[in-house]
Amino acid sequence: MRTLQYIQVVEAVERLCIECGYELPTDVLEALYDAEHAETNPRAKRILGKLIENARVAKTERIPLCQDTGLAVVFLEQGASTFVAPSPEKPAATICDAIQDGVAAGYEKGLLRKSVVAEPLGERANTQTNTPAIIHHSIVPGSEIKISLMTKGGGCENKSQFKMFNPTEPKEAVADWIVEVVRQAGANACPPFVVGVGLGGDFEVSCLLSKRSLLREMGQSHPEPYYAQMERELLAAINATGLGPQGLGGDATALKVCIETAPCHIASLPVAVNIECHSHRHKTAIL
Repeated sequence: MRTLQYIQVVEAVERLCIECGYELPTDVLEALYDAEHAETNPRAKRILGKLIENARVAKTERIPLCQDTGLAVVFLEQGASTFVAPSPEKPAATICDAIQDGVAAGYEKGLLRKSVVAEPLGERANTQTNTPAIIHHSIVPGSEIKISLMTKGGGCENKSQFKMFNPTEPKEAVADWIVEVVRQAGANACPPFVVGVGLGGDFEVSCLLSKRSLLREMGQSHPEPYYAQMERELLAAINATGLGPQGLGGDATALKVCIETAPCHIASLPVAVNIECHSHRHKTAIL
């Protein structure tokens, strides 16, 4: 059994929060460069150039990429042979408590806007820590702990949708709905987008798949040719809408479509679309 200290998890998450806030991932930045190079609309090309410049300024001057520094969403994979020892100050604390402490520390130290309210109706009082973060915890073989953190902005998250299709619906009907969801997202969700799609599972699993798919590297496609082709077709159809960067017209409405799938009930065909804005902020640490 391998043992990690509580503070190691806290410090790793703190660092990930700050890096997410200031540094656009290299693959996302490269996708923006590619979109700028290929863009035929002069105004859209200028907007893409501004987004690239914004990323440069944020990284060099250590300021947030966006004023909405996001809700922290963590995919935590804990190796079955690894134990996280609780801190002396918190003898009953778990690895999930360490994640929460790391998020609070990262948002405080990084001077990142705290955007979490304690309950959804009523007073909606700000927690002042950007916690609780959303944590998806799984136990996997091995001795490593993998922490993938995404700081998800409210504008794009608000435009995400779910639909339960009849299992007899053709692929074309599903694809048309996905494209329409993206079109409806419009300028409010800050295109060009990264579009996560979850197919299968059940009500909640399809939504989780759509969120998890956004962690995929921009250059990677679905491993199965059928869904890889569907990703390409969806990207082409979304970009054909002409919505363009910031919704002002152009070729680049989306940078990438990522599909994740799971087995589902014979009577069901759940589909979820998770919209991500151009400031696609995510980082991973392995302990």
